[in-house]
Amino acid sequence: MKVLCIIPARMNSTRLPRKPLALIGDKPLILHTYESAKKCSRLDKIIVATDHSHIQDIICSAGGHCMMTPQDLKTGTDRVAYVAAKEDCDVVINLQGDEPFIDANDLEKLVSSFSTDPSLKMSTLASKLDWEQDYHSPDLVKVICDQKNYALYFSRSPIPYLREQNSDRETIPVYKHMGLYAFRKEYLLEFSKLAQTPLEKIEALEQLRALENKVAIKVEITNNRSLEVNTPQELEEAQKYWSSMLEKKIPH
Repeated sequence: MKVLCIIPARMNSTRLPRKPLALIGDKPLILHTYESAKKCSRLDKIIVATDHSHIQDIICSAGGHCMMTPQDLKTGTDRVAYVAAKEDCDVVINLQGDEPFIDANDLEKLVSSFSTDPSLKMSTLASKLDWEQDYHSPDLVKVICDQKNYALYFSRSPIPYLREQNSDRETIPVYKHMGLYAFRKEYLLEFSKLAQTPLEKIEALEQLRALENKVAIKVEITNNRSLEVNTPQELEEAQKYWSSMLEKKIPH
């Protein structure tokens, strides 16, 4: 099974202008993400998909693979599908360029189910929900799972509703969703051509398009919490985390 990891990196970002080039230590954000992905031995190839030559220069200078994509592509998934269509692979990981410290074991976990389940079309990652910080935040997406860890629903709202506030929260199958996915190549190309669905538009969550079209999404649970960089505040957190890693001499 050939696994291709594609990292979409768009230069323009509303909340953090020129985000892929933002420095964490002495490296741009996009290079941190690329180098973290390289640590996963399960990946046969990694390609950064971008709309800007500066990003291409950074990746190519580091010896990596990069492909320029059209400026008019609307989403990261469209960018990933554009590249995947040109590549020989079986499974495609869509790893966002703002995940500088993604764990290699989590990437491997993301594709593990495809080896044992030939019917699986799509998987994603989730981590333990912090009820104080995550549950009520519309910026953090929640996912509710069935008893076999397939997604029932994703939402920015606090789900499920706690009718009894003293409920045992450890038994509730709701998690913090991490915004990266793995697809069978054939389904990724099909998915990118599907029209947006009502719930997808309302929540602004692409993965709901799959659920609304009755495609199962396997949710792999990790003990790691992602450190995404979408705002200046999150960039500052990433810079502090990187500094602490250097002080502890933890290899990256």
